[in-house]
Amino acid sequence: MADRHHQISVTSQEKAQDKTASDADKSNETALNQAGEVDNTGADLSDEDLSIPAEVPTADDPSSRATKRDFDGVGFTLDEFASLLSKYDYNFKPGDIVNGTVFALEQKGAMIDIGAKTAAFMPLQEVSINRVEGLSEVLQPSEVREFFIMSEENEDGQLSLSIRRIEYQRAWERVRQLQKEDATIYSEVFATNRGGALVRVEGLRGFIPGSHISTRKAKEELVADFLPLKFLEVDEERNRLVLSHRRALVERKMNRLEVGEVVIGTVRGIKPYGAFIDIGGVSGLLHISEISHEHIETPHTVLNVNDQMKVMIIDLDAERGRISLSTKALEPEPGDMLTDPQKVFDKAEEMAARYKQMLLEQAEEGEDDQAEIAAT
Repeated sequence: MADRHHQISVTSQEKAQDKTASDADKSNETALNQAGEVDNTGADLSDEDLSIPAEVPTADDPSSRATKRDFDGVGFTLDEFASLLSKYDYNFKPGDIVNGTVFALEQKGAMIDIGAKTAAFMPLQEVSINRVEGLSEVLQPSEVREFFIMSEENEDGQLSLSIRRIEYQRAWERVRQLQKEDATIYSEVFATNRGGALVRVEGLRGFIPGSHISTRKAKEELVADFLPLKFLEVDEERNRLVLSHRRALVERKMNRLEVGEVVIGTVRGIKPYGAFIDIGGVSGLLHISEISHEHIETPHTVLNVNDQMKVMIIDLDAERGRISLSTKALEPEPGDMLTDPQKVFDKAEEMAARYKQMLLEQAEEGEDDQAEIAAT
């Protein structure tokens, strides 16, 4: 009996201990749940503070999501970034003018970096509008300048460039402006041919017709001479640049001449319609109708080449580069140029003074007529 009573007592104690342990476990679990912390790994966290700091936002807090980005501190603006990207635009087209950097000079041309996928190439003949012996006369390594794109990419993806095309375009722009200003330029004769002389203006080849060369030198002797020139024709489409030496000289001479003035000249050429008289380096025309009041069949009956004579200026046409001359206005009596040319030359200044007075009176009469018309 005693043994049985002992076993029941022991069993009751074990159950009591188990209940006590179970109650303790439930109490611990309740405490952990109240603290908001459940450790699924089985580790003992009772000695650590596992609460979440107040300053850390939760996942559902809107402030934890970046809704606005500030680029002020990134080091460059969006415009600067776009500008940087534009330097690497590969859409190059023939006719475009782009900046490029020279990075290699070769025997047949230069390699140029223009920001394309492949280095561009500029042939030697495209380096300048003027003839050059080598690339180094125009380009230097690392030099940055403008280039003209001549063609599409070849099979290797390479573009062909030119400096000559840019210079060519700008040269025509310049000569058109000079023509518009009616400027006088100076240019060196580098060759002559049967038709006239050749010069260069802004790198372009110009032509001076023989009829517009006014000099006592033989045409072949003009090479290396610098001549004053005026523009006659500027036509880029036809590649025609025509100039006049005579017009430039006439304009210069005209600045010192006036209508009614008597000058000494030399007969340089005789044509059926008149004679060309050299008056101080420029040529004037003495038309057959201005030789005498009397009718003349041909100038050869009155004049000879190399004759020196006095003539009077009756017209100055700067635009056409022409000077019109007369001996008829110097005749004391009609026909004196046929019968007594020396008398005409002796009284030339006297007759010229009468001619000027006549012009002055005609001008005054014209002003009076205009005044009367305005008054009515």
